[in-house]
Amino acid sequence: MRALDKQKYRKCDKFGCGFYGASRGTRKHKGIDLISIDGEKVYSPIDGKVTKLGYCYADDLSFRYVEISNKKHVVRLLYVQPSIPINAELCAGDTIGSAQSLQNRYPGITPHIHAEVKEFGDEINPETLFKED
Repeated sequence: MRALDKQKYRKCDKFGCGFYGASRGTRKHKGIDLISIDGEKVYSPIDGKVTKLGYCYADDLSFRYVEISNKKHVVRLLYVQPSIPINAELCAGDTIGSAQSLQNRYPGITPHIHAEVKEFGDEINPETLFKED
């Protein structure tokens, strides 16, 4: 992803909208979708520690996520191929992996990284960490 303060958010496409709170049928979108380019570097938005490297879908282990935590925030970035190990200490701006292509699962979707943030354990709008100029 390009510099964190220069991110553009995914608008709406045939798979839905990328803004926080967008309708997902019976639920709401818990994060924001930051437009990416397949294979580009993804950077940590916060200082913290890698607390989890996981899989986005139980039925498809090709899609990954990275979770980074500190005393205030837990940030989960989905559709990221990790390049760092669990327990790695990070500074904001450190590379954590690369953006994965979503086209095999969602043909035609706007390429993006999905970001979810909790602050002191409560879900918040991630835009507080990913501000556009």
